[in-house]
Amino acid sequence: MEPLASKIRPKALKEFVGQEHLVGANKPLREAIEGKHLFSFVLWGPPGTGKTTLARIYANALDAEFHELSAVDSGKDDIKQVLGQRAGGEKRVGLGLAARSALFESPASEPSTKPKILFIDEIHRFNKAQQDFLLPFVERGDITLIGATTENPSFEVIGALLSRCRVFVLNELSPDNMGQILKRVKYKVPVAARDWLIELAQGDARQAITVLENAFKLYGKITLESLKETVQSKHLRYDKKGDEHFNTISAFIKSMRASQPDAALYYLARMVDAGEDPLFIARRMVIFASEDVGLAVPTALVVANAVFRACETVGYPEAQINLAHGVAYLAECKKSRRSYDAYFEALADVQKLGNLPIPMNIRNAPTKLMKELGYHKGYEMYDKESYLPEKLKNKKYLK
Repeated sequence: MEPLASKIRPKALKEFVGQEHLVGANKPLREAIEGKHLFSFVLWGPPGTGKTTLARIYANALDAEFHELSAVDSGKDDIKQVLGQRAGGEKRVGLGLAARSALFESPASEPSTKPKILFIDEIHRFNKAQQDFLLPFVERGDITLIGATTENPSFEVIGALLSRCRVFVLNELSPDNMGQILKRVKYKVPVAARDWLIELAQGDARQAITVLENAFKLYGKITLESLKETVQSKHLRYDKKGDEHFNTISAFIKSMRASQPDAALYYLARMVDAGEDPLFIARRMVIFASEDVGLAVPTALVVANAVFRACETVGYPEAQINLAHGVAYLAECKKSRRSYDAYFEALADVQKLGNLPIPMNIRNAPTKLMKELGYHKGYEMYDKESYLPEKLKNKKYLK
């Protein structure tokens, strides 16, 4: 049965609520949709803010052949089907670009003249090899790519692919936006229940609609009490924007900081079991390696980066083993925040005092004039005299 969120999904831009900075008058996505401009782009924003809906509205406006994949459970074979692999085409390895593209020519039947749009939800879940595979077809215009992601595309989408896409940033839906969307639901929703649900959903329209639908199925009516009972399910407790998400990652970090590997592994297991993005976890580990382990074990950053790379290339389910390895290592490392504390103390001085004059002897002197002005004069390698600006000569950051 089709979910309620899908049933009430807007079909045209005039029905769409929110993201006025993108779809308001004279704004970029409205101009693209109304002008029927065909180009690849990435939609980056929190869950339930309209990424899939905008992709479909865009494709409908351009009368395009629309294909939708989820990076969670799709791979190269699914992309090949979208591109139109010849029937009976066998697996081939090591083909050049021209030969490889021949595999994906349209079948012998009459080719479609419509533009082909491939929408990939959660594109950040595609590893580098999968994204590399997409690149030549996007580059040649065989497909127009629309990616949707909740993660920063600068980190999650390879540079070559990202350079061929515009990036549109979506914001959380406002309480007013959420109220307008919930009016489309045909259930009778008391004001108190509606306000509580809007607060719970934190700008995620899909979550709010799903809670309403589940509450009605379970209890036959919508009340504040029925909504509260509904969200006790495990699935809804670990929403990626809810309190449980932030509580768990906080407990995870604090357990590693306290050198408690058992607790850290337990909270890691909770996140993995709930479907948390492995790259989100690994990214926090990379930060932790410098922030909390730091100079005590400098190679911790190397290990954390290796775990991130493993998650990027391997993916679930095997990546959970890489995560466990890294978590156990980081938790057992000695800890030092000296470099972290020193940097932010220095940053505070920069922000307070501005750009203080750099000592003349360590200024660069690429021209004769600069040398005549005293730039670089008196510089000696391994000089013991402080290189800090005069006003900070005696300052010690790294303690």
